[in-house]
Amino acid sequence: MQKQKSFKQDWEGVLFLVPTPIGNLKDMTYRAVEILKEADMIAAEDTRNTRKLCNHFDIHTPLTSYHEHNKESSGEKLVAAMKEGKKVALVSDAGLPAISDPGWELVALCQKELIPVIALPGANAAITALIASGLKPQPFYFHGFLNRSKKERRTELEQLHNRAETLIFYEAPHRIKETLDDVLHVLGNRHAAICRELTKVHEEYIRGTVEELVNVVKDEPLKGEICLIIEGGESQKDEAVLWWAPLSIEEHVSYYIEEKGLTSKEAIKQTATDRSMAKRDVYQAYHID
Repeated sequence: MQKQKSFKQDWEGVLFLVPTPIGNLKDMTYRAVEILKEADMIAAEDTRNTRKLCNHFDIHTPLTSYHEHNKESSGEKLVAAMKEGKKVALVSDAGLPAISDPGWELVALCQKELIPVIALPGANAAITALIASGLKPQPFYFHGFLNRSKKERRTELEQLHNRAETLIFYEAPHRIKETLDDVLHVLGNRHAAICRELTKVHEEYIRGTVEELVNVVKDEPLKGEICLIIEGGESQKDEAVLWWAPLSIEEHVSYYIEEKGLTSKEAIKQTATDRSMAKRDVYQAYHID
């Protein structure tokens, strides 16, 4: 167990998680600028992008690289520096560190070493898109990026089919058409919103049904970073799953094989969909049992 009191006058040996603007530089907070100026070093996902930000706000703190490909070696060096009393500020290229960006591993390392971690609030594309989407904002389920593979992407969507929460995805512009096609095929024609280039000069919200959005992206190729907000599943979900609640995974799969005549592969897939589980987990549980 670790108990942390976050506010004190002079921190030594601490990690600050500092959000940066997702587009509009005016969304940088006074506190974020202050922390970046006072830190001993800034760990950045891309030092070139962060240097531009620092130049804009007259920040002269030394930069060091921390990204997906060096997070293990860089993380160890950053932890060593903090154990020597250094104040480290972690930033991603845009938004909150660790949300679909590097960061959570460094937080876990700090927790292991009993190094304080202080998170600053700030810009975040997912929440910004959600509250302006026109869809119910809570409860919501943030998924991030779907798999690039069509097969794996559809599998992920199948596992989300019965979730009642509003769904939030990040997506690249060159994949949005294929993703919407799969959403329509797997989740059905729900209400949805494309939210792109948030806080930038080309910010745009496209609200409608999934089918309408499919037609939009077919005729108008989109550019820029995209948040896709999808209406949650039917509220009858709880009633639909009550029948299998008393069953073990093995019994659940066996029901589909013995009572519905499905193959074991089909039964495992349907059981995974019912339980919002990965097929491999159902497979392992079924065969181990």
